Amino acid sequence: MQDVKFYLENEAVTVEIGQKLAKVARPPLTLYLTGDLGAGKTTLSRGLIQALGHQGAVKSPTYTLVEPYELPGVEVYHFDLYRLSDPEELEFMGIRDYFSENSLCIVEWPDRGEGLLPPADLHLHLAYSGNGRELNVHAGSAAGQAVIEHLSQ
Repeated sequence: MQDVKFYLENEAVTVEIGQKLAKVARPPLTLYLTGDLGAGKTTLSRGLIQALGHQGAVKSPTYTLVEPYELPGVEVYHFDLYRLSDPEELEFMGIRDYFSENSLCIVEWPDRGEGLLPPADLHLHLAYSGNGRELNVHAGSAAGQAVIEHLSQ
């Protein structure tokens, strides 16, 4: 499986890569977003979720752990596990029910839910690079590889 890297010079380019993902991401699909605080995980998620058809604001689900979006043809679940103190909390919220055949799950801070989350189809890692960000995308499945191939074109 190949990795692909992108340089994201600003917020607009970060939103744009989320929009490109939306054009090729088909459920079921699990995305892990990792990177330091402020690296652009929620910004990228916003571009993806709005390009899938959500009209309103996309806020980070830091306090609620998950923000659901019922969109045409797909159920999107945006998780932010930053404030998760114990992965067992995910069991209490029925975490497995979110990962269905019709869902696209975006998980920020997936390491906090280790052992209870399904493996990622795509792992997107954002890192500071000069005044912008570097995005490294790694496929963890055939579905993820297909997304990478479309993004690379």
